[in-house]
Amino acid sequence: MLEIKTVKKGAELISVNFNGIEKLHDGQSFWNRHSPVLFPIVGKLKNGRTIINGKKYEMDQHGFARDIDFEEIGENSYVLKSNKDTLSKFPFNFEFYISYEVIENKVITKYKIVNKDENEMLFGLGGHPAFACEYSSGKYRLEFEQIEDNIEIYQLEDGLVKDEPERTIKFIRENRIFLDNKTFEKDAIIMKNLKSEKVFLRTETKKVLTFNFKDFPYLAIWSKPDASFICIEPWFNTADKVSSNGIFEEKENLIKLKSNQEFKAEYSVEFF
Repeated sequence: MLEIKTVKKGAELISVNFNGIEKLHDGQSFWNRHSPVLFPIVGKLKNGRTIINGKKYEMDQHGFARDIDFEEIGENSYVLKSNKDTLSKFPFNFEFYISYEVIENKVITKYKIVNKDENEMLFGLGGHPAFACEYSSGKYRLEFEQIEDNIEIYQLEDGLVKDEPERTIKFIRENRIFLDNKTFEKDAIIMKNLKSEKVFLRTETKKVLTFNFKDFPYLAIWSKPDASFICIEPWFNTADKVSSNGIFEEKENLIKLKSNQEFKAEYSVEFF
């Protein structure tokens, strides 16, 4: 049996209880969140600010949506509508819907963004779920669904993405990432150009979960040394690059949405 709990702040999923076992991070030790949404940016802006239509705006890492109360519109279903506060940081009118659906042992996270502005809207979007996992023990690995022989891996420098990907894929052996307490010494591992639509978190003898991120071009993984969780993060875009000129429209892979159009994406997690 699978039961979930959500809250209005950030429309965040804060509990996934599967057969009496909590599957999400407790939001207390090492990191004070469970599964925040990243909107309207993913990661950091260079110097904490950006230029949109010639005007400077400031935003904290991963944007503002995770820290704002959404309106509850149904069971585990929420909406955030642009307002005076959001417009001071991000000059577009929008409606951002987040909902969660449970099907047997699977949780589906659904996003819908509607551009209510007269102008084309550009934005970033990502998920950041943290799963309970003693990954530092060395017993866990991530396995890819497909053979990944052309993957690009980006690392961070002071929270910004290095301009060039890693050419030597030292993290991946036998199509797996073997997790230990040194995996995240240099912060998150950001992956692009994946063939897989799913990754599997498992030990040598058992599956922990299957993560389906088919709609998303990036997949990041992150934790803190010796923490008891691992984040598996589907992203549409990333933090600014080290060489960024700070102009928002020139960020890579932003989602572009014309007036009155809507954008949808989802990811799912199957627990075992």
